[in-house]
Amino acid sequence: MTAPAPITPLTPAERRIAQHVVNGLPARQIAITETLSHHTVRAHMLSLRRKLHCPARCSLTVVTHRLLSANEATVPVPDTPAPDLSPEQTNLLKAVTEHSKPLDIARGANIAPADLRAALDQLLADARASDTTRLVAWAHGWNLLTAEQTSTVRSGASQ
Repeated sequence: MTAPAPITPLTPAERRIAQHVVNGLPARQIAITETLSHHTVRAHMLSLRRKLHCPARCSLTVVTHRLLSANEATVPVPDTPAPDLSPEQTNLLKAVTEHSKPLDIARGANIAPADLRAALDQLLADARASDTTRLVAWAHGWNLLTAEQTSTVRSGASQ
């Protein structure tokens, strides 16, 4: 497995946008909060993705993981204690950080594609997270996603 390409450091404006992404805000809410146009936020998001080596259709979950792994955003403090995840749930969590397409997530987690939705729903419920982006942000706060731990999952953020 090859090492991922280093990211280009973010500008201060991109860092502000990145922090909002990690905190779970949608683009329109980021625009309101930052008093920017939706188009400006979109341009910043495209630049973020380019600098993080994420394809344009890469999920915000993968973007969040890359931002936090590169220390380009502050890890949010989880509202809940770390859940006790099974090895299968840990593999699923890792797969969600690296892949965007459901089929690729299922393959990365070594589960049947038909079982993916139920497995994700159970993982979210066990972690008390509202969505996978929040889950990944909290997992960083719980120290469940170190570089060493995520390197076991096939690299590459599929679209």
